[in-house]
Amino acid sequence: HEREHDREISELAAKHSEEMEKLRAELKEEQRNLLDELQQQMAATHRAEHEQAQLQSQTLHSLELEALRLTLNNMHTSQLELTQSNLRKEKETALMELREMLNDKRAQEVAILQSRHQLEWEKMKEQCLKEKEDL
Repeated sequence: HEREHDREISELAAKHSEEMEKLRAELKEEQRNLLDELQQQMAATHRAEHEQAQLQSQTLHSLELEALRLTLNNMHTSQLELTQSNLRKEKETALMELREMLNDKRAQEVAILQSRHQLEWEKMKEQCLKEKEDL
């Protein structure tokens, strides 16, 4: 009876060990599955975060480019306005110089004509006096 009891205990111990091994194997498999799933989730999260960071970087880059474009456009507009202003001033200055030059030339021509007129007047006066004397 005792041997029978020992044999049953032995069988139960073997069954218990077998079930424990089976449970350990199932637990290891479940752990492996959970670990794989967790790694996949982490990889997916990492990819999503990476894509989000890349999108933010591209958005930031686009905003910086747009800001630079606007700044450059404003600088270009300011430069054009300054150039136009300078050209207008140069044109006005050149016109004033030309006007002064033409006025000076006209004054010289008037002086020359007055001088010629005076000479002709003197000649005619002398000629008149000479003709009077001859008469």
